[in-house]
Amino acid sequence: MAVDKTLPILIVDDYRTMIRIIRNLLTLLGFADIEDAQDGRAALAKLKQRSFGLVISDWNMEPMSGLDLLRAVRADPALQALPFIMMTADGRDERIVQACAAGASGYVVKPFNAETLGRRIASAVGA
Repeated sequence: MAVDKTLPILIVDDYRTMIRIIRNLLTLLGFADIEDAQDGRAALAKLKQRSFGLVISDWNMEPMSGLDLLRAVRADPALQALPFIMMTADGRDERIVQACAAGASGYVVKPFNAETLGRRIASAVGA
């Protein structure tokens, strides 16, 4: 089963350049419905305003980290099943274990390419 390219995706990262890079990769993969937020708090507000099919979030952000955002999403009955990919430049095994324990649907280490992101998305959304 292929990934639905109409899937609305929320990118969460505090670096505009990284948001632009991920948006470009998603566009290369055929996705068009892409929004962004610059931190976890802004992302939570957007998640309450609109339905998304996937969140791709950086780990290291202030004032609310990606891990805190993930925990908030998993604690919210309306959002808890939302596929959530955590991304970070820190590829240590303990970080991956921590993200998975918090309920991440996938994990990707920066830098990554469109092919890697596409595989993580397919895995996260169950395609």
